[in-house]
Amino acid sequence: MSRHIKAIVITGNGTNCEMETAHACRLAGFDTIDIVHISELLTGTKRLDDYDFLNLPGGFLDGDDLGSAKAGANRLLHARVSGDGERLFDQLLRFIAAGKLIIGICNGFQLLVKLGVLPGLNGIYDRQRVTLTFNDSGRFEDRWVYLRGNEKSPCVFTRGIAGVYLPVRHGEGKFMTDDTAILDAMKAKNLIALQYSDATHSGATMDYPANPNGSTDAIAGICNETGRIFGLMPHPEAYLHRTNHPRWTREELPEEGMGLLLFRNAAAFLKSGEF
Repeated sequence: MSRHIKAIVITGNGTNCEMETAHACRLAGFDTIDIVHISELLTGTKRLDDYDFLNLPGGFLDGDDLGSAKAGANRLLHARVSGDGERLFDQLLRFIAAGKLIIGICNGFQLLVKLGVLPGLNGIYDRQRVTLTFNDSGRFEDRWVYLRGNEKSPCVFTRGIAGVYLPVRHGEGKFMTDDTAILDAMKAKNLIALQYSDATHSGATMDYPANPNGSTDAIAGICNETGRIFGLMPHPEAYLHRTNHPRWTREELPEEGMGLLLFRNAAAFLKSGEF
């Protein structure tokens, strides 16, 4: 018998995609989905320990002051929970150690990167080694992109996905690092789960606008070594139904949007007993 699985969707301080993300979890088959304000975690009203799937949605945490999600990362790293005095980040580390699932979308991806949770090489989750910074175009990019999946990646969320078509909307989506050893390790361990591609999904591209931000190696999404922590700049929660597609009135499309595949993979993993 499959287990009861619970998803938590964090909101507050500039997050603006929590409703769509919660709906994706609902459609994917999660039994409980709670939208929780970050203040509820900091006061101890809610605890990460009570959930199986942590969603960090898109938005503009703290107005992107200090750079996208940097202020939010500082809050999570240092803020202590009222009552017991432990850092909220300690709850997050416990969540990771328990083998639960985490997805960070757009601003949520930026948050995981600025915390150091991704790529989390060798189980080090509190040291920032890569970044997401200003798009090469020098402008906010709001467009749909083709993405190529890496079949060798351990990523739970992209299992069986050769390619998807999803929207991006960001000003700081360029993935980069000044440490070539980190990038080499990510490649060797297949932590690059999604790359910007052409419409055939046959190869990665650095060409604008197919690669909307100039990301190193066309990186659009990465995971940690367990495949259970995943971050991506495109918005899967924004394509859950055919009517979300920009050409839905002109093309024959499946009823279910491609973005839902990632959430279905998460639900299937947690219900399967692999967890």
